[in-house]
Amino acid sequence: MKTYPLESISLREAEEKQFRMVECITHHFTGTESLSRGDLGVNQQNNMPVTTRKAEQAIAEFFHTEDCILVRGSGTNAIRYALSSVIHPGGKILVHKAPVYSTTATSFEMFGLVPVEADFNDLGSIHKVMEANPDIDAALVQYSRQKLDDSYDIAEVLKAIRKEKDIPIVTDDNYAVMKVHSIGAELGSDLSCFSTFKLQGPEGIGCIVGREKYIRIIRKMHYSGGSQTQGHEAMDVLRGLVTAPVLLAVQAESDEEILRRLQNHEVPEVRNAFIANSQSKVLLVEFDQPIAHAVLKEAEKLGALPNPVGAESKYELAPMFYRCSGTVLKSDPSLGERMIRINPNRSGPDTVIRILKEAAASVK
Repeated sequence: MKTYPLESISLREAEEKQFRMVECITHHFTGTESLSRGDLGVNQQNNMPVTTRKAEQAIAEFFHTEDCILVRGSGTNAIRYALSSVIHPGGKILVHKAPVYSTTATSFEMFGLVPVEADFNDLGSIHKVMEANPDIDAALVQYSRQKLDDSYDIAEVLKAIRKEKDIPIVTDDNYAVMKVHSIGAELGSDLSCFSTFKLQGPEGIGCIVGREKYIRIIRKMHYSGGSQTQGHEAMDVLRGLVTAPVLLAVQAESDEEILRRLQNHEVPEVRNAFIANSQSKVLLVEFDQPIAHAVLKEAEKLGALPNPVGAESKYELAPMFYRCSGTVLKSDPSLGERMIRINPNRSGPDTVIRILKEAAASVK
């Protein structure tokens, strides 16, 4: 099995992101405001909490974009708002030739969008498909991998689309933000969308950064008081964005060390291991016997998380031992009996190896 995981930034580069995020916060908040929980309600100044607007401005500055808006409904609703701002119902949208993330597929159905597929791993395919479909209205590009054998460079994909036609491009940056050097909006997309819950933030708050003309449309749709992200939630988003880069860089280092130890046969029952983006960056561990389900049961008893909460959210401290994703199983259904995925979360390599070794030995 050959995988092409996204390249993680180094710990030093993650520190620089942390420092820059704090620098941006100081440009928009006084010291006293930074120590507060923020305001509530639709302030008459701009029909939203003043604290939330300042947080959005700090985030926009951090990502080098024109504007930012925090929305309810997490990453899913961020993508829905973004799509509704760039394309009309019934329009054609360019997507990668791969299984579409389930909530995104639901969004397409809600808006009556017609997906047109091109293989983003082959830039020539983008040219052929767009030439054959001159009425394509917009594009959605997922930063993280949709298939294990995906290898495309998102920056090159964005350039290839722009070369064919100047259409609005939305990027789904979930599982990539604060892990990679630059997000979609920094590389040429019009809007980047992601969940702040995946970045140590509060539940249910999504973020959209990018071109002001589209975010202005979203802000009009997001007008009601109940839709507003309250001040205390916005402050929690900022605090999460400050801590996330270093936490995720340490996690990436743990991934590499665990992979090295597994490939050195430290756990006898493991046949092979890979690092892949399935959606978040994880270890895929293949056993030499069909013991995957039993290992998962034993691992939970030993302290491993049995399921994700928000994919690396603030609640997920112990390592997660979980079944293979549906995408992996589509490629080979038999892997469900032989393979699991592991996300170390905040744990170190020793904890992951111990749990895996004890669980595998127990079921064997």
